[in-house]
Amino acid sequence: QVQLVESGGGLVQPGGSLRLSCAASRSIVSINLMGWYRQAPGKERELVAAIGSGGTTTYVDSVKGRFTISRDNAKNTVYLQMNNLKLEDTAVYYCNSYPRRFDWDQGTQVTVSS
Repeated sequence: QVQLVESGGGLVQPGGSLRLSCAASRSIVSINLMGWYRQAPGKERELVAAIGSGGTTTYVDSVKGRFTISRDNAKNTVYLQMNNLKLEDTAVYYCNSYPRRFDWDQGTQVTVSS
């Protein structure tokens, strides 16, 4: 079992940036795919970005060109750099493996509002 703790969320204006961090309780080297998910009010949780152990990345179309996922295996941490944030990016953001293997943490709230 791995415990995952997300941080870095907050309130930001449209067009702003945030960097989310996901700290794992143990090494993530052996976890091939790590992902960032989000859940907006009234919507299902969705995968927005994933990164393989070799650095290969994939993104949902709505965030391509704006979000960048990265991982630092030495620090057991996965990051999500979010630029040019839009109102529709407002959600609670979570990290987990893909497919999900671990319990969800409480996530970090991202609110984009003018």
